[in-house]
Amino acid sequence: MSPSREIARLVEIMAALRMPGSGCSWDIAQTFESIVPYTIEESYEVADAVDRGDRDDLKEELGDLLLQVVFQARIAEEEGSFDFGAVVEAITTKLIRRHPHIFGERRDLTESQVKDLWASIKIAEKSERAAQTDGGAFGKSGSVLAGIPASLPALLRAQKLQSNAATVGFDWNDVGLVLAKIREEADEFERALGDQRAMADEIGDLMFSVVNLARHAGVDAEAALRATNRKFERRFGFVEEALTLRGRSPGAAGLAEMEDLWQAAKMTERTTPEGEPARSLVQARLRESEPQESGSEAAEAVEAARAP
Repeated sequence: MSPSREIARLVEIMAALRMPGSGCSWDIAQTFESIVPYTIEESYEVADAVDRGDRDDLKEELGDLLLQVVFQARIAEEEGSFDFGAVVEAITTKLIRRHPHIFGERRDLTESQVKDLWASIKIAEKSERAAQTDGGAFGKSGSVLAGIPASLPALLRAQKLQSNAATVGFDWNDVGLVLAKIREEADEFERALGDQRAMADEIGDLMFSVVNLARHAGVDAEAALRATNRKFERRFGFVEEALTLRGRSPGAAGLAEMEDLWQAAKMTERTTPEGEPARSLVQARLRESEPQESGSEAAEAVEAARAP
């Protein structure tokens, strides 16, 4: 088969890969359950490419994610449940239904009215689905919290749980109250020190409250933590590189020395172009500071690091 820009060719290739007798044995052996980990992994790789601003990689990762959709749709078609066309129809129907201010009669709505309309449509959809599955009894399937996958990352799921509860008015109306709740949870954790089970419980409450603060600030908690993780890796990499240039290892350095280098890393981020090689940044920063250790041997190590 030749490459193509058409989705139909991708569907055909997937069917060929799954064809008993002539397809790929690995692809044929897969089930919904076996490929879910790959679907989750591809979603994270898409997010990573976006975070890094790598558009070429993003194009490839979006293709990998699209493959997961086509793959699962093919398995469903083989068992007689639905096909890829039904997946496309389902999402186009949902988009049209949830945007009556674009595709229907509800025009000229404010942004706030659009958000309220979206929430009411979602609630109506859940109620209809609950009526079809359990006769309309109010329970998990009919809850405003229904439909939030338990497999989501904990920060993202916490934010979605809070957002859904907020649609029916269960929410703080002042960010100051959220901050007060965080302080309260921190105090409760302090009182729980020494009790492992209680500490775990209080840490969960504290993190849930911080997610709530992020939501009220309009910040995606999951994305914010990913960004902080990358920042920590970048700055600690600076510290490791600086210690290497001094002829030392992190294990041999003291906390004070590493903290000084950490602060140097922060300053470097503010004053140098993004993307400049880490080693040159470290060398430049070392030239501006004196070694933290004393003695001729340590001084010689730093002077060697400063050499071009």
